Amino acid sequence: MTFDIKRALVRELNVGEKDRNIRYGVGAAAILLSVFMGDIFLLLIGGILVATAFVRWCPVYSGLGHSTVATAESGNDTTPST
Repeated sequence: MTFDIKRALVRELNVGEKDRNIRYGVGAAAILLSVFMGDIFLLLIGGILVATAFVRWCPVYSGLGHSTVATAESGNDTTPST
């Protein structure tokens, strides 16, 4: 598996719901821990995890051609549910 830098710069939905919740949890924990420990590195990692969860796009996943989005999630999100 190779990393493609050009593909990494293309924004696409590639973070699924389960992955998103994990990123929010671990990112928030890292930010909270960094406040008590005074560690800038943990703050940076936590911020990146929370940001990628919020926008549901990970440039590393894009570069590797990986996605955790289920097929039902990748559809049109604006359709009303009945």
